[in-house]
Amino acid sequence: MAENTVLLITGRTINQGKGVSGGKEKDEYQNATRQVELCPVDMIRLSLQEGDPVRLVTRHGNVVVHCKAGNLFPGLAFMAFGPAAGQLVGGETQASGMPDSKGFEVQVNPV
Repeated sequence: MAENTVLLITGRTINQGKGVSGGKEKDEYQNATRQVELCPVDMIRLSLQEGDPVRLVTRHGNVVVHCKAGNLFPGLAFMAFGPAAGQLVGGETQASGMPDSKGFEVQVNPV
């Protein structure tokens, strides 16, 4: 993997769930789904500060979100399900009806 590449895991969060019930157009949902959590070690390695914008790039697409320090191992990133995460995953479901959403490579580029 390249120096700026991590494995992205997407999933649900409490803030995302609360935001959905209030409406996807509201700030609470948008804020919960437009950020990526990175290991603090990776943030230092990439010269990132909390809240910095980053461009996440996969073979399926790219999106600009804000970064946040998370309780993760080096080389891992987490992002809540939402429109931004949806731009990074492909449409292949491997007959499961759900696209792959765990453990795929994503480049993290400061904006």
